[in-house]
Amino acid sequence: MSKLGNIGARLHRGEISYDFIGHRKIWYGVSILITVVAIVGLAVRGLNMGIDFQGGAVFTTPKTSVSVSQAEEYAKEASGHEAVVQKLGNGSMRIQIAGMDTQQSDQIKSKLAEDFKVDTEKIAADLVGPSWGDQIANKAWQGLAIFMVLVVIYLAIAFEWRMAIAALIALIHDITITVGVYALVGFEVTPGTVIGLLTILGYSLYDTVVVFDSLKEQTKDITKQTKSTYSDIANHSINGTLVRSVNTTVVALLPVAGLLFIGGGFLGAGTLNDISLSLFVGLAAGAYSSIFIATPLVADLKEREPQIKALRKRVLAKRAQAATEAELHPETVTEEYEDDDSAAAVVGPRNQPASRGRGRGRPSGKRR
Repeated sequence: MSKLGNIGARLHRGEISYDFIGHRKIWYGVSILITVVAIVGLAVRGLNMGIDFQGGAVFTTPKTSVSVSQAEEYAKEASGHEAVVQKLGNGSMRIQIAGMDTQQSDQIKSKLAEDFKVDTEKIAADLVGPSWGDQIANKAWQGLAIFMVLVVIYLAIAFEWRMAIAALIALIHDITITVGVYALVGFEVTPGTVIGLLTILGYSLYDTVVVFDSLKEQTKDITKQTKSTYSDIANHSINGTLVRSVNTTVVALLPVAGLLFIGGGFLGAGTLNDISLSLFVGLAAGAYSSIFIATPLVADLKEREPQIKALRKRVLAKRAQAATEAELHPETVTEEYEDDDSAAAVVGPRNQPASRGRGRGRPSGKRR
């Protein structure tokens, strides 16, 4: 068995573990910090919305030797606006300029034909009206809202409302971070970006449900034992699925990283950036939230229930009693009942008379 596989098996059996629940305030703080940075970036820089959302014109030139940077200068001089220029596989160029109407589009087309030294008829122009962009944006928000509602309903039925709330908060956390990164980086937001967002939300939800399913199974009849608190079992559930979550995330990130850094960065295929960035950031944020946000939130909510509070008191009292007996009678402490759910890991005789301890040693009285 590989070293990583051995670690995963030991985590699953509970032989080793990291106290995710006990350190949850640290991870809450990290998440809040990242979220605040994302919100500030969104408020200060805003999103670079594509023409599909705000309207504009798309010009396609014939095959040309003009560089992308030179084409951007031509487009800016012709329109007075920043343009998004992409080199297509056949040598032609796709120039996107937002906020253009029909009259402006005709003027820009003529100016571009002059700069590129081609006939005006050879440059194709497509217009996207602002009303169309508004419809696309509204449909995107509606789709996201419907997705969230269905997620909450499903988790509330399949598990319980506390898990549904925790999963919803984790999903909002993932969306906020991804959108904030888009604002900070300045990548264009297109329908592909929306598709990427919905994709990573599904992945994040899958990873969260895996942990929730393990937690649900292990907490059946939890109040009938006094060995573990709800937080203890929640922590074991995270550790038991930790290696699986890491493996699936790494495997999913590798091809997405190839699209983003090699396809979009090295090869210059800018059309890949809109979806690959949302997938890359979202997958990483989703894995993080499933481990460090969703399950700790469930534990926080469950520990507020009266019966779970009472269980915690009984478990802690049992452990304190076991620790006291271990200090008072270390020579008689055994682990005879460590597999008993109602016993602590260390159990020994209680209220043992002092004479019994002497009776096991050298008898008192006269020497023979």
